[in-house]
Amino acid sequence: MGAAAPDGARSDIAVVGAGILGVLIAGEILARDPAATVTVLDRDMIGSGATRRSAGLHFPRGATETVRTLAAESERFYAGLHALRPDLPIHPLPMTVLAPEAAEERLREVYLPSAKLRWTTELPSAIPQLPAGYGAWQGDGCQYADVHTLTQQLAAELRPRLLFHEGVAVTALDAGPDGVRLTLTGGATLTAGRVVLAPGPWLAEPAWRELVAPLGARVKKIVALHIDVPPQPGDGAIVFQDEDAFLLPFHHRGHWLFSYTCREWDVDPAHIDPAPTAGHLDEARALLTRYAPRLADRCRSGRVFCDAYGPDGHPLVTPLTEDGRTVFAGAAGGSGYRLAPALAARTADLLSLPASPRKATT
Repeated sequence: MGAAAPDGARSDIAVVGAGILGVLIAGEILARDPAATVTVLDRDMIGSGATRRSAGLHFPRGATETVRTLAAESERFYAGLHALRPDLPIHPLPMTVLAPEAAEERLREVYLPSAKLRWTTELPSAIPQLPAGYGAWQGDGCQYADVHTLTQQLAAELRPRLLFHEGVAVTALDAGPDGVRLTLTGGATLTAGRVVLAPGPWLAEPAWRELVAPLGARVKKIVALHIDVPPQPGDGAIVFQDEDAFLLPFHHRGHWLFSYTCREWDVDPAHIDPAPTAGHLDEARALLTRYAPRLADRCRSGRVFCDAYGPDGHPLVTPLTEDGRTVFAGAAGGSGYRLAPALAARTADLLSLPASPRKATT
């Protein structure tokens, strides 16, 4: 059941959820208000859940202007963080985008200027040939991270300045004249002036289900296959634009990862089998065979989880109560790592905190 916070404890701000987004929100709050008391709670360990299973790919694109703006802000943040802390598990990568030749104008709309997309006849070694009518574009601004390790490292650096409570679930939220009272596992309570819910796909928890339901967010399964072929040192990410899929060389683990769009909606994170089914394997192999049959034959295992999606494809950072003391941040649609820095900044804005002085977010 985990250790609970001391009964009757108080905090200026409570962040519920210690994934990459929750940890970056906590860091952004302290960067803007170093004197704030912040408590971060998670039903599991730091960086568990969707963060632990994240592919961690950041590439500079967005289907809408809103997402492109968020992606650009996050790209600047991560570039600054990597420059300041090259020891962190953030790995810049080359990027190749595969799409119909006729799609070039659309590609230049959805990819950021920093991508510097350029036509190429040089295919990645994993792609022997393209389907008829398809082309390839090389791009910049791509990186991937070991998100689980990164989240833990960032949390470790924050520990001297805030409180983390792992293995502590929130069972009720009750507004009162002196703040929001969080009832925790074991019956202990924590009263916070403001609460940020960053629960990932756990939208239907009894403590906040009624608050979150009007947002219209839904939870969709996410499937990624592990391909038992070692990537070469120069291998980069390969994006299948029309299929909304990608191949990622997991250099730190010694294999490729193939993520494709699974269409299974309204799933419960508490009841997801983490192993891909035969159907998942068949879907992935059928798509990948068009481009990389050698890799398709090696799709035998992988990871399955889920994430929350906003109703219009946009992440959500919004008040949940009229007084604005409880807010929601998330529903990033499988792009939690990619958009987390910008969403953290938006959350701090919503809490009426001053602009951050951190160079990595400018």
